[in-house]
Amino acid sequence: MSSKDNQEQRRRSGRPLMILPILLFGLLGVVFYWGLWNNDDRLPSTLIGRPIPEFALPPIEGRQDGLASANLLDQVSLVNVWASWCVPCRTENPLLVNLAEAGTVPIYGINYKDNAEEALGFLEELGDPFTRIGADRSGRVAIDWGVYGVPETYIIDAEGRIAYKHVGPFDQASLEEDILPVVRRLQAESDP
Repeated sequence: MSSKDNQEQRRRSGRPLMILPILLFGLLGVVFYWGLWNNDDRLPSTLIGRPIPEFALPPIEGRQDGLASANLLDQVSLVNVWASWCVPCRTENPLLVNLAEAGTVPIYGINYKDNAEEALGFLEELGDPFTRIGADRSGRVAIDWGVYGVPETYIIDAEGRIAYKHVGPFDQASLEEDILPVVRRLQAESDP
């Protein structure tokens, strides 16, 4: 076998190895693309069906009413965990404002690890959908609620149990398809 044939044989045998990194890179790209655009926001919560944690939060400085577990009894309500520094919270807030204006369900807020002045500025700029807001400066109450990050939205039934949890910002579609059907069902069940 000539040296030229030897070189050609080595070159041909090395081609599959050259293609392997390209295939691996393509496979990783597909996996990352799927993860980025997968719309399943649901993360398991061991608190679904359980009573809300006992808590009492002071108001944001400059507001009158804080938030306590007792405020979430005897009615179906929505609790939104938010912060002024949270970019997705800015996107979600107009939907909360519209929901509050419609009077569909009372909306309560847990302001997570935020500066009072910035939180008030956020509400002044974007609108204030909240009946009451508790300032969770340390983040302890959010831990008790099982918060993964902000924003998160919970639906509380009239007995004070967590009925639903939405992780991340919701959009109009998830509001109409996921959140409001649960609110309406719970409201129908709690009406005498």
